[in-house]
Amino acid sequence: MNLGYLAAVVVLGGIILFHEFGHYLLARLNGIAVVEFSVGFGPRLLSWVSQKTGIRYSLKLLPLGGSCAMLGEFGEDEDEKEEVPDVKGVSFFDKGPLAKMAVIAAGPIFNFILAFVFSLVILSWAGIDPAVIAGTSEGMPAETAGLKEGDVITKLDGRKIHLSREISMYLMTAGQDPVQVEYRRYDETSSSWTTEHTVIQPEFKDGRYYLGVILQGHRDAPESLVQVLQYSVYEVRYWILTVIDSLKMIAGGKVSTNDIAGPVRIVTIIDQTVEENTQYGFVTVVMNLLNLMVMFSANLGVMNLLPFPALDGGRLVFLIIEAIRRKPISQKYEIAINAAGFILLIGLMIFATFNDITKLIV
Repeated sequence: MNLGYLAAVVVLGGIILFHEFGHYLLARLNGIAVVEFSVGFGPRLLSWVSQKTGIRYSLKLLPLGGSCAMLGEFGEDEDEKEEVPDVKGVSFFDKGPLAKMAVIAAGPIFNFILAFVFSLVILSWAGIDPAVIAGTSEGMPAETAGLKEGDVITKLDGRKIHLSREISMYLMTAGQDPVQVEYRRYDETSSSWTTEHTVIQPEFKDGRYYLGVILQGHRDAPESLVQVLQYSVYEVRYWILTVIDSLKMIAGGKVSTNDIAGPVRIVTIIDQTVEENTQYGFVTVVMNLLNLMVMFSANLGVMNLLPFPALDGGRLVFLIIEAIRRKPISQKYEIAINAAGFILLIGLMIFATFNDITKLIV
């Protein structure tokens, strides 16, 4: 089997499985009966039922991800209770809205936790990339505004900046509007840092907007464990904001829907990452794959929190309404809305997959 494709199974499967483990763990902590927790999808290959809890643990044919099936997850069903008489715990349906919210939100939250843990590993090995200016391009707006080597950009239009990559990402969404820049400069006379402000008009060049700052081409070794923890939070924040900014760009027409990556392109990216880094050794391959897992895991977390039917975010909307009304929404309406949302998601997946295949062929 191609190593790149095997890596894709591990990367994508691991991210989805950890998402489902979040649902599983919070369900157990809230006393909700878990009917089955499975690794993979499709027909069961191996299966074991716990005598203590009645939970069925399964290994299934398709290794991408997993699932956590809870009793009463999609409404009250007496027949379902009779099918699993030995499972311990109460029905998801019978729990209060706050407990159900915790279970549903746990999936995306666990994706962010996974991204944070892998960021810790990556930054401990590769170092951090603070938004330190290494210089300015001659004749570009940053030079005209007086930015110098050693300055540290801290805000762009009020948005906090911690990583050098955040600067170019922000400019992609800001476009041609003047950017209010806050930066810190070391004053050698007073041996202290001062905070400065300026307004820079980005320059359009080669299809993109630039300030003209030259960033460090290397990462800095972290000074302490605290700094590694701090920058790991910044790393997860960066990917969360990147997903949100990308969605805004799609909604605003700045990015074509043809640029949406589907499963085929994601697998291709992972395969190329393995192929390109194999020559540098096993550790380099693993670190680059972990970096992809940070990106994909944060992406999955954000996308699942969108208030769209069939996603965790859509289910949270129903639970918020339930908490306000103090009674559940009609099971019939909720099932119908989630089914419609699921069909739309499948349609989007097919569209993205078609785009992927078209780009591979052309």
